[in-house]
Amino acid sequence: MPASPTDKMCVLRCVAPMFLKRLECSACGLEHEWSRLQNLCRSCNRPLFAIVDLAAASRTLTRKTLLAREKSLWRYREVLPLPSDVEQVSLGEGGTPLLPAQRFGDDVDLWIKDESLNPTQSFKARGMSVAVSMAKYLGATKLAVPSAGNAGGALAAYAARAGMEAYIFMPRDTPRANLVECRELGAHVTLIDGLIIDCAAEITRRKTNEGWFDMSTLKEPYRVEGKKTLGYELAEQLNWQLPDAILYPTGGGTGVIGMWKAFDEMEALGWIGKNRPRMFAVQAAGCAPIVCAFEAGEKTAAEFRDAHTIASGLRVSKAIGDFLILKILRDSNGGAIAVDDEEMIRVARDIGASEGLFVCPEGAACFAAVKLLRRAGKITSRERVVIFNTGSGIKYLEAYDRGLGG
Repeated sequence: MPASPTDKMCVLRCVAPMFLKRLECSACGLEHEWSRLQNLCRSCNRPLFAIVDLAAASRTLTRKTLLAREKSLWRYREVLPLPSDVEQVSLGEGGTPLLPAQRFGDDVDLWIKDESLNPTQSFKARGMSVAVSMAKYLGATKLAVPSAGNAGGALAAYAARAGMEAYIFMPRDTPRANLVECRELGAHVTLIDGLIIDCAAEITRRKTNEGWFDMSTLKEPYRVEGKKTLGYELAEQLNWQLPDAILYPTGGGTGVIGMWKAFDEMEALGWIGKNRPRMFAVQAAGCAPIVCAFEAGEKTAAEFRDAHTIASGLRVSKAIGDFLILKILRDSNGGAIAVDDEEMIRVARDIGASEGLFVCPEGAACFAAVKLLRRAGKITSRERVVIFNTGSGIKYLEAYDRGLGG
């Protein structure tokens, strides 16, 4: 006789003690059980957050014990959801360098967190490592995701590593490197005429009949847990002194949300104080829903019509976590800024020539934004500023080969 959900829950708790206490809705606060597959809040349909027992975690996770641990995101195992006795699905993600921008920063103390050195050459590896690990542990066998490119590649890789099936839906004009990557990693790839929001709608329509678990950005609770390690790593690399400002390329915004969650957790652990960086969301001029909502003083963002940009990761016309992103920007006294495609290409060439980094257009947008924010007085001389380059330029060869801004 098969085990009931209650029996399985008991087994999970008894065999695999963990620091994860519950899931909690980020909007209404409704609690959800962690030991079953969950997507959005069953009450208000908003994202769920994993709530960790930080007091218990702090007994073995300290700033001192970190010194002897591997340079990967799993060094923070106690504040991640997977039980300690369960093997993680890993390809060596995390532990990426924080590099000084010695020539580009002018009078700003500018640093680059280079996520292109992750597996599959983007920051998406962080979220997928944790999310796929938990999905496998909780019994999923088929995973589906809508993707503008890099999330699809990451899911394909980690699903393959886990022995699971991956179903990836991409806009038809997704950069070819991402499409080839997904197919060569054994994923089932479907191209859609439209944007990532249309890909998501197709998954929603089919997932129940197909038996897929939806791994969309913020539509399950654990990709953000992987992304929060950006905040932990950054603090550790800066000797537990957070920067004055962070510029982050923002499509779905999981990195912004994850880092903010990490800062709160680290304060509760006693690792950092109350001061927070000013958070700036950087978007493309052709798809800037967060910028428009921030400037209009709105709490949520309307869908951005006719979204277009060569920075495929920024072509997210409507983010489910928009209310969280906007609150973080305002609470931190930060902001939102848009950069056009031609400027991304021009600045990417400057970065390549001056810093030796072939950044993705999304990362290049942040470099351009530093100059704009400096001129506007929102970043001042000698402030420490961190830019996130979220992926490798090698995945955007068509965009760079067009000669835009040349």
